[in-house]
Amino acid sequence: MPEDIGRAAVAGGDGATATEENLAKVRDILFGSQMRDHERRFARIEERLARDLNDLRDETRKRLDSLEGYVKKEVQSLLDRVKGESAQRAEAVKELGQELRESGKAMEKRASGLEDLTTQTQRDLRDALLEQSKTLRDEIQKGSRDLLDKLDSASGELRSDKADRSSLAALFTEMAMRLSEEDAEQ
Repeated sequence: MPEDIGRAAVAGGDGATATEENLAKVRDILFGSQMRDHERRFARIEERLARDLNDLRDETRKRLDSLEGYVKKEVQSLLDRVKGESAQRAEAVKELGQELRESGKAMEKRASGLEDLTTQTQRDLRDALLEQSKTLRDEIQKGSRDLLDKLDSASGELRSDKADRSSLAALFTEMAMRLSEEDAEQ
């Protein structure tokens, strides 16, 4: 039967052109709306993905700015406290003089301990900042993975909605046979 279709196309040159035009019309009728629907779906998915990524960037930027402001404020507060305590110690040492030399030495030891504490506190703050950055990065990565999973899911839905090639080939073959039978009857 496919040979009959080929013979009909070769034998009647005008009939082949008409058949091709009929096939083009049938394709447009059958699949035109699906293609436009798929294009609209892809456009909506792309818009949603772009909007979600922009929202995620904005939220991340806000969180990092907030975190940076908090850390700066805490570090400045600690520095102010250390400076204030150092100034008080220096004044106390001046006022007590020789009589309080032993007390001055004890205060120096305490100051050293405070510096160690300050250093340790700064290390702890840096570690906490690093941990929060890692957590935020993990959240961002998770959000990105979730968005990619949603996109893959949407793409899978679109693929499952499309007609496969073998079904289309069978449909076109059947239509060609019917058209050639109609041509043969006329």
